[in-house]
Amino acid sequence: MIALEVKDISISYNNHLAVDKISFDVQEGDLLGIVGPNGAGKTTLFRAILGLEQYSAGKIKLFGFEGPKYHTLLSLIGYVPQRVEFEPNFPATVSDIVSMGIISDKTIAKGAKLIQQCGCCWNRVYKNIGNNSDKIIEALRTVGLEHLKNRRIGELSGGELQRVFIAKSLVKDPILLILDEPVTSVDVESQTKFYNVIKKINEENKITVVWSSHDLEAISKYANRVACMNRKLFFHGAKEKFFSDEDLLKTYTESAMQMHMHNHNHDV
Repeated sequence: MIALEVKDISISYNNHLAVDKISFDVQEGDLLGIVGPNGAGKTTLFRAILGLEQYSAGKIKLFGFEGPKYHTLLSLIGYVPQRVEFEPNFPATVSDIVSMGIISDKTIAKGAKLIQQCGCCWNRVYKNIGNNSDKIIEALRTVGLEHLKNRRIGELSGGELQRVFIAKSLVKDPILLILDEPVTSVDVESQTKFYNVIKKINEENKITVVWSSHDLEAISKYANRVACMNRKLFFHGAKEKFFSDEDLLKTYTESAMQMHMHNHNHDV
């Protein structure tokens, strides 16, 4: 079953082509790792999938749906952006932040009706948990942070904060989880904990995950499929095929270096 289909998507800013005719699909249950240098268009592509970015050509489908039905399902996508901006002294606890991810029963019912039509295997882990406070605790338990439920968010490490935002996405039982370079500025030990949580969510909770990263080692360890992009799509398929292709890896490395030098020259 195809969870997400991206077909010939192009996105431009001020006559600059940020995403150029990209096509790929995500199978239900995939953990797809998207690799590409800074400026490759990964975040722009994610924003288009989330309905936050207009695209000039192409189409995107969720479980075969587009148009108004696609937009009905958008609320069932979990999203963790690259950097979450917040005021460190903001008087919110971990539980407060996770509670922001809870959506209404009415919204879930609309999405569930569509999901039943397409025959998707939507594994709703928190469906039978009675009240919202219990859902919050269970979501925090999933990411290993239930002991921090009353901690102020300004007191958390970068890795803990990212896991809180994962929990915030989980309480609505997402049909798809999108992670945009989620471990930027997170120490190595916290990265490993984070990746293990993602693997657990994918395998045990049966949630389809799309995750962008510069970390090829992590992609090779945790993802099952890879998409490699730099405005255009260079590769999409099994990770074993990507990592055994020296020409592909060379192309990726060279494009990353060229983009780094381009950005550096513009910064000077």
